Amino acid sequence: MMQREDNVQCIEEDEIDLRELFATIWANKFTIMGLSLVITSLAVLYALYKPNIYTSQSILIPKDQGGKPSIGGGAAALAAMAGVNLGGGGDLDIASLFKSLLADYAFNKPLIQKYNLDTMLAQKNIEKDLVFAANQRSVYEFFKGSKEDTKVKTKDEIDFNTFKKLKSLLSVSTDKESGAITLSAKFEDRFVTKKLVDIYLKEMSDYIKRLDLKEIDEQVRYYEQELQHAKNLDLKANINELLSTLVKKKVLSQAGEFYMVKQLTKSQVPYIKDKAGPKRALIVIVAFITSIILGIFLVFFKEFLKSDIDEESEDEQYKYING
Repeated sequence: MMQREDNVQCIEEDEIDLRELFATIWANKFTIMGLSLVITSLAVLYALYKPNIYTSQSILIPKDQGGKPSIGGGAAALAAMAGVNLGGGGDLDIASLFKSLLADYAFNKPLIQKYNLDTMLAQKNIEKDLVFAANQRSVYEFFKGSKEDTKVKTKDEIDFNTFKKLKSLLSVSTDKESGAITLSAKFEDRFVTKKLVDIYLKEMSDYIKRLDLKEIDEQVRYYEQELQHAKNLDLKANINELLSTLVKKKVLSQAGEFYMVKQLTKSQVPYIKDKAGPKRALIVIVAFITSIILGIFLVFFKEFLKSDIDEESEDEQYKYING
């Protein structure tokens, strides 16, 4: 019986606490609403200020290496002993190669200079093609300001800053089921996204091709020299077969627009309504909910400080009276 009375008393105390909490919130409702209005308004302005972001992409598939030249056992063993790869690009993880090149400053720097990518990505050069919510540029024009960065930067600094920006714009992904590779660019200027995909697809393919062909040429020169000194007929036959395979591999590498990959879908200028971001409605909703939570927290924190001060004041009065 005693335990039941304790439970009832606990429930009553909980109810009283809940009533006090709601009473505190209700008493400070205008403070919470005011803070929520300010934060949500700022979120709306931010959402209107941000231009649309667009994505352009090209889907690639590795070239089928089923028709690659085959060699006999003797020549294959000779190639393996010499560390010669006759399998072609199909044996390589092309997506990983592309990712490595995108993250390599030594590879990107010549491209930045060749295509003037720093100028292409400059804010003042893309502003005319930016798209805003309901085609309203007024908020952007108001907040962007007319003050430009007057700090003098070296060419190397400009190139490196452009490289860092490109790393955030370009990406490579792989579909594990199909093996398809997607090279994509995400940027505020929808025309620039297509240009970036086309530039990097061509340059990365050509770069890997040059490295592979250079290695093949070095191998061909080496085996041609060895062939002149070889006296064993079987060894000569194996070297000739190996040379023939290397030459065939070099010829086959010239076929197709891109090295090691076929372009399943070409990059396109994104449709003006096909934006990838920003998610303006989500930004405003999250800001609204966060502002209410923050407002309630501040109200309770304020009440906590107030009660703490009152308790200290009462303690001082008590000490004074009893002193």
